[in-house]
Amino acid sequence: MTEGTIDRRYLVMPYCEPGMTVGLFGGSFNPPHEGHFLVASLAIQRLGLDQLWWLVTPGNPLKSGNGLAPLHERLALSEAFAHDPRIHVSALEKKLGTAYTARTIRHIVRRNTGVNFVWIMGADNLGDFHRWQEWRSIARTVPLAVIDRPGSTLTYLSSKAARALDKARVAEKNARALARMKPPAWTFIHGPRSHVSSTALRRGNGHQG
Repeated sequence: MTEGTIDRRYLVMPYCEPGMTVGLFGGSFNPPHEGHFLVASLAIQRLGLDQLWWLVTPGNPLKSGNGLAPLHERLALSEAFAHDPRIHVSALEKKLGTAYTARTIRHIVRRNTGVNFVWIMGADNLGDFHRWQEWRSIARTVPLAVIDRPGSTLTYLSSKAARALDKARVAEKNARALARMKPPAWTFIHGPRSHVSSTALRRGNGHQG
C-alpha cells in the first residue's frame, strides 16, 4: 500500500449475518483517542453487540476547516485503538462517496436484511444531532444509543433532538433489547467517561478537564 492510498479491506462492507446485532459508530476521528474506544467498548458491552463497525468518514460537513488529517492516517490510528476483535474499522463512506450519515445508514440497512443495526454516538453529538442532514430519517431507520461523555449530561438530554424524540426514549436497563426495537427508539447509557477529546489532542493537550 503506497502512502496516502486506502487499503481495499477498509472499503469493503464488513461481513455480518442475519440475526446479528451490529453497532454503527461513525465520525471523523480526527484523531481517534481512548475516549472513542471507551464509547465503543461500553456500547459492545451494554448493547450486547456481535460487531461494532467503526466508520471513519472522509469528511464532516459540520466540522469543515478543522484541519482534517488524511483518511489513511485516521484509519491506521483507529486500528491502533480497536483492541476488541468485534470492532471493524471501515472507510465505507469513502467507497459510497458520501459523508452524510443518513445515506450511509440507508445503504447499510438495505444491503443487510435481517441484521439488527443500532447507531452509536457520544452524548456530545446529541447536542448537535438536529443539525445533521435528515436526522429525523436516521432516527426512523435505526435505533440510537447515546453514550455519556464528559460535559453537562442534562444539557445533552435537553437538546432539540432529545426533546423531539422524548417519547421514543427507552429505559437504560433495556439497552440490550434496543437494537431489536422498531425505530424511533433510543437510550442514554451511563458509564466510565474519558476527558480526552480530539480537539484537545489537535491542540497538543489531550487531558483537559
